[in-house]
Amino acid sequence: MKVIVVGAGVGGLATALMLQRRGIRAEVYEQSATVRELGVGINTLPPSIGELTELGLLPELDKIAIRTRKLIYYNRLGQQVWDELRGMDAGHRSPQFSIHRGRLQKVLYDAVLDRLGPDAVRTGLSLAGFLQDEGGVTVHFTDSVKGDAGLTVRGDVLICADGIHSVARRQFYPDEGAPKWNGVLIWRGAAEWPMWQDGRTMAIGGGMGAKFVLYPIAEGNDGRQLMNWAVCIKMADGALTPPPKESWSRRAPHSLVLPYAKRFAIPGCDIHSLVESTPEAFEYPMCDRDPLPRWTFGRVTLLGDAAHPMYPVGSNGASQAILDARMLADALAHAEHPGEALWAYEQDRLPKTAEVVRLNRKGGPERVIDEVEKLAPGGFSSIDAVLSRAERQAIVRGYAGTAGFATEARRFAERAARSSTATP
Repeated sequence: MKVIVVGAGVGGLATALMLQRRGIRAEVYEQSATVRELGVGINTLPPSIGELTELGLLPELDKIAIRTRKLIYYNRLGQQVWDELRGMDAGHRSPQFSIHRGRLQKVLYDAVLDRLGPDAVRTGLSLAGFLQDEGGVTVHFTDSVKGDAGLTVRGDVLICADGIHSVARRQFYPDEGAPKWNGVLIWRGAAEWPMWQDGRTMAIGGGMGAKFVLYPIAEGNDGRQLMNWAVCIKMADGALTPPPKESWSRRAPHSLVLPYAKRFAIPGCDIHSLVESTPEAFEYPMCDRDPLPRWTFGRVTLLGDAAHPMYPVGSNGASQAILDARMLADALAHAEHPGEALWAYEQDRLPKTAEVVRLNRKGGPERVIDEVEKLAPGGFSSIDAVLSRAERQAIVRGYAGTAGFATEARRFAERAARSSTATP
């Protein structure tokens, strides 16, 4: 079997590695002229890191990322709403990583070239279209650098992991239109900064309308760390205003970001100085798309952001793409016919990711901050008087269960509770 993968992002590269491990040949085609380390920080959850660990990538990830130990939610005033352990500290078999998106992509890219060969990823080629027949799929690419006719290849399956503006998705759903914007702009950046807390903690302050995110993504120099931050502000009614162009490299001036950053407080962190000292800040609209009724048409299917672009809350974007890759590779390895495999993949992954998309629109686990700020917009003297621990836990843990990363952590917590109440 030969599989053609469109898109050399996290999802596409992970798919190629998963297929190679199962003895299936994959070729990756990328429209950019080079595979560059774009973006800033993301989080990858234990189930997805478990899949990358099975690929033998854990040592490389440990070199470039931070094993997240703890997550703290604050209101915008810096008062703590919720905290919980993460990754292996919460009982998972694999860590959670806070990592630079581009560096994660580079680890996957290097592994693909090493294991599949130096020509396994072809760059500068944009998907132009495809034709299917009983025996396979013929895929046409154009030269995205020169604009010339590019290349025609043939395979048994076409996997389109070409992002939120997927060409295949547009061909299957020509009337879908532009991505949906909720009116929130995200400004991101990263700077070397003194260690905050234990150096393995992430913080989120404020709700969906106005939020500040903070976490380290790599070790720095002289005891400092590369500290990732994000400012999220609702700037418009997304139903009435078209979103700015999504781009990992759209720069934003500090003078634009700083007034909004001043709205937030994170205990022990000088947010203003952190943002001010950041070399470059980037702007990105918070967009997604409605869940689809189907991803698969014959021998062609969608994966990752092409299938289920979601708001960046709950640390699920890249994580769900990696889980897609594992399920699809397993299905192709065991099915008697490619169509059967793609159907099984879609039946498993589509409903799960659709629910995550819907929950993320409500704020994901971070909705607990919104609920507290609705009830106590000016702050509080006792969080339990605003919203009980049981109510807060129901919001956070309910999301974790839906997104598929709560089981091990819940068993760990239950064991700890039993141990603390056991009679000697």
